[in-house]
Amino acid sequence: MAPLNILLIGGSGFVSGTLARVAMAAGHAVWTVTRGQRPLLEGITPIIVDRRDRAAFRLAIEQLSLTWDLVVDCIGYVAEDAEQDIAVFRDRARQCVFISTDFVYDPAQRRFPQGEETDHYLADGYGGQKRQCELVFLHGDTGPMTWTILRPGHIYGPGSLLGCLPLHSRDAQLLSTLQAGQPLRLVGGGHFLQQPILAHDLAQTILSCYGNVDCQDQIYLVAGPDWIEARAYYAIIADRLGVALQIEEIPVGEFLAANPDRRSFLCHRIYDLSKLRAASLHVPATPIAEGLRQHVASLLT
Repeated sequence: MAPLNILLIGGSGFVSGTLARVAMAAGHAVWTVTRGQRPLLEGITPIIVDRRDRAAFRLAIEQLSLTWDLVVDCIGYVAEDAEQDIAVFRDRARQCVFISTDFVYDPAQRRFPQGEETDHYLADGYGGQKRQCELVFLHGDTGPMTWTILRPGHIYGPGSLLGCLPLHSRDAQLLSTLQAGQPLRLVGGGHFLQQPILAHDLAQTILSCYGNVDCQDQIYLVAGPDWIEARAYYAIIADRLGVALQIEEIPVGEFLAANPDRRSFLCHRIYDLSKLRAASLHVPATPIAEGLRQHVASLLT
């Protein structure tokens, strides 16, 4: 692939930071839209503006008089963000990749494995908001700019805290809890299946979208190669630390009664990636044991 001009919206975060690193290692030029509150990797060109300030965002982009091969929105959350992507970049970018989420699905109506298409989407909360963003692209006039939407599940890897599912999600104390021999409190005993994706793999999938005519104006699930119970995920981490995993089970009904907004976490999150493969996009291949080894090592250094 020839070097690209790539703009990342949210370039100082976990996913966007990993993507920036992978893109620059491949020889691409990277710009990021950032509020300037966190340091950026050397070599990135920052655009200091808050995307929520719609007028300032548009002006900051217009003043540059640049065009990009690829724009990646890593932080879009509400429909107005997707509308902004189209309005500002439809004539300034060849392709836009929007990072959605696997939480768009109604957890009570999932299939196993789940494919991209369903009649049962969430209408509220985080997943509902992301689905509204998707609909903006599906029904909007993007002009000459093509788009691709990716729906990752649990994303992990160096640059982020560890932990999945409620109570220990992105838990800053996870390693110390395990090292102290204290139990992890897992809803349903940690028997829900998931399909975590290493951030580096997700970055490669994002970059593989560029110029692929088969993925233009399409939505894809993107996940790692392994289906794994949450308790097995934590057992791998404990093994890397050389300690035994202790689990305290929280009944599902008890947890849901107290936390009805967390129901999207409490289902099997496993996916059919055949559409991703059929489009010849990068299919994540890092085994969960290897990815978690890298993640634990990054937190211990």
